[in-house]
Amino acid sequence: MEYRKLGKSGLEVSVVSYGDMRAEDNEENQKKTNEIINKCFEVGINYFDTAETYGKGQHERLLGRALQQCGKKREDYVVSTKIFFGTNPTDPNGRGLSRKHIMEGLDESLKRLQLDYVDIVFCHRHDPETPVEEFVLAFAQIIK
Repeated sequence: MEYRKLGKSGLEVSVVSYGDMRAEDNEENQKKTNEIINKCFEVGINYFDTAETYGKGQHERLLGRALQQCGKKREDYVVSTKIFFGTNPTDPNGRGLSRKHIMEGLDESLKRLQLDYVDIVFCHRHDPETPVEEFVLAFAQIIK
């Protein structure tokens, strides 16, 4: 597997990553996800990408359990997630890039992933209703 530096982050990631935006959390998909994650490690893939909105959080649950079962140490792989769309369309503060949603959305993602941290958090898209300063300060806070 070929690896490259991810921007100026210092992280070295496989040129191929794994993610599944259409996942549904059920026993059959968990089995498939476990097999895929094991195969990823077998071929050298070390970068796993997800988002809070993929399957309304279901992909994060599947990925989290699969990473737990694979037997790899946390330092052996890189995980990124994305914040914006949320998992509950009826929650007025459950989407966008407000400080509240960034903090709570990331906390919920970590619970679903069963991780203490993710290596990268992306804004899934620009939020024209939130001032840039608001989400920049929120991201600075979660980095610390």
